[in-house]
Amino acid sequence: MNIGYRYIPLIIAGLAGMTWGLPAAHRLKRPLDIAAALAVLCGVVVFALGILLTFIPGFFK
Repeated sequence: MNIGYRYIPLIIAGLAGMTWGLPAAHRLKRPLDIAAALAVLCGVVVFALGILLTFIPGFFK
């Protein structure tokens, strides 16, 4: 199995964004909660991209 280990930081960054953003979206006041929710959305996208590229390295080729 050919696993692309160089994409693991994407997985970690995505998890970090989701872990920070979910509680912050409920805790922060009105204008800042939108930024936290956007961080969660970006975290989900980066996490999914990291998982995809880690286990299927040539996916976009």
